[in-house]
Amino acid sequence: MKLAIASNNAHKLAEIRAILGDRFDEICSLSDLNIHIEIEENGETFLDNALIKARTICHMSGLPALADDSGLCVNALNGAPGVRSARYAGEPCDDAANNAKLLARLHEREREHESDRSAYFVSVVALCYPDGREISARGETYGAIVDDPRGEGGFGYDPYFLSDDLHLTFAQASAQQKNAVSHRAKALHALLRQL
Repeated sequence: MKLAIASNNAHKLAEIRAILGDRFDEICSLSDLNIHIEIEENGETFLDNALIKARTICHMSGLPALADDSGLCVNALNGAPGVRSARYAGEPCDDAANNAKLLARLHEREREHESDRSAYFVSVVALCYPDGREISARGETYGAIVDDPRGEGGFGYDPYFLSDDLHLTFAQASAQQKNAVSHRAKALHALLRQL
């Protein structure tokens, strides 16, 4: 059975193939399926957005489709940036602007004597089948936000997210180290247990 992934992100595809590769004959990106679409992620939760993407690609491809939505939640900011992580500083998506806004908000909270730097990444994966069945799973990984970027790898908030598991930022960690503890890997393993 083929599986469509609602993404062309090479890192995401590699992680999904490593975890779900034994369950599907072929795991295809949107490019592999010649699907060129920008799906509006206007849900209120990570699950909403994952389902929007998975349902759309399932309908377009006629294949089971997997999508994920993920983001960073900072406890001192009441869970922000959360479901708006990619566009925290506005459109278009800009990692540097998002990180600058995140640090500015944390510094504002610290001036108000809130010094909690704890944070966690969330990933929700949704798998939709052409017959209407839907399966979802959630994964989280915990850490804290640091003031200065550390490491050259990763993307997004990775240089500022100090992992509790690794004692490195996600940008300092190798892909193998990050994938071993990542929120997406945890969500995919939880999904695999349901298949």
